[in-house]
Amino acid sequence: MARTKAVLGSGARLADFLSASLLARVVPAEVVNAVLDAHGCNSQRVRSFPAVAGAYYCMALSLYPEAAYEEVFAAVSQGLAWAAGAAEPPRVTKSSISGLRSKIGAAPMRELVERCCVPMADAQAHSHAFYAGLRLVAIDGSTFELPDEAENAAHFGYPGSRIGHAGYPQARCAVLVECATHAILGANLGPYRSGEWELFQPLLPRLGPGMLCLADRGFNGFEHWQQAQATGAQLLWRCVGNRQLPVHRMLDDGSYLSAIHPTGVSRSEATSQAIVVRVIEYALPGLADAEPRYRLLTTLLDPQVAPALELAAVYHQRWEIEGVFDELKTHLRQSRRVLRSKTAELVRQEFYGWVLAHYSVRWLLHQGATRHRMAHAELSFTGHVQLLRRAQPRSGAFPPSAPEASTTVVQ
Repeated sequence: MARTKAVLGSGARLADFLSASLLARVVPAEVVNAVLDAHGCNSQRVRSFPAVAGAYYCMALSLYPEAAYEEVFAAVSQGLAWAAGAAEPPRVTKSSISGLRSKIGAAPMRELVERCCVPMADAQAHSHAFYAGLRLVAIDGSTFELPDEAENAAHFGYPGSRIGHAGYPQARCAVLVECATHAILGANLGPYRSGEWELFQPLLPRLGPGMLCLADRGFNGFEHWQQAQATGAQLLWRCVGNRQLPVHRMLDDGSYLSAIHPTGVSRSEATSQAIVVRVIEYALPGLADAEPRYRLLTTLLDPQVAPALELAAVYHQRWEIEGVFDELKTHLRQSRRVLRSKTAELVRQEFYGWVLAHYSVRWLLHQGATRHRMAHAELSFTGHVQLLRRAQPRSGAFPPSAPEASTTVVQ
């Protein structure tokens, strides 16, 4: 695309004209500019498709999964039309979009997740998001399919099957989620055969004091526990039923203190490095698909502060993270099975834009839950996806009194 010779004056960029958009209320334009500057991929001159619009475009891809690339751009570019004094947003070609996406890459989108995806729940307004003053968060992993391109297959790999491999390459992700709000607080992406803990390790800095982290049986090795506990967060993790956990002291509520040890070291070293844990065992009678026994490990050692029965009930909020994966895959992407991107770098970029889009919908829902003093579960995620899809093209116009732009809105 041809570009003008005009230089943006006084540090202002076309991102300023996107500041009224709904996406930009969650991911502010000044933050996008700062991140793009830091990564050396921001636009320095006025263009029909500046880099900051490209960042919002990467988020909008998941809001309009069935739309052509050019139409997704039209939904995020109303502010650019006003900046140019035009009635309609500029039209860009698919090749221009691909070129800018390649210039931006994945790293800026990942940093935007780190900067902008912060906890939402307030202890006073959303007491159900906390237990004993601790914010309830959960960690887990999932997989999703990618376009069957040579680079995606080489980088991410295929799941195996009895007849060779599956039809599409797959990527594996790990996420950290605020249970009550379903806000994704951290996300990482890797090849299909990556271990979940390997993917979660870069997210450990997102944990910290004041959190109670819930996790399923995939995260219960000694090293996993040691590293997560070192963040200052409290832990409540399920463990496998056959793990050896000797009873060191029975507690009044039926739980008991035990210890976990590192593997592959001498007995004396294992003893010196042992970590005291509390073990809670319980059953769920009357449920047809329930297991005979559930076992939880926790850093909350005092049964007076955190009774076993309460912790058993709290742990089942971990299943909220399954709802997050359902929102991502089914409701936000409207059951579209495969991401769009054909290279590993753009798959990562699309993934982080997808996370930011999900967070934006959850932020919008959170505003309604807070305003009307409702539980988040009482509001429809799908309804808020549709609201954001409808409102995003109009919300980009700046100032609000500007004439309505004529643009194609994909329903």
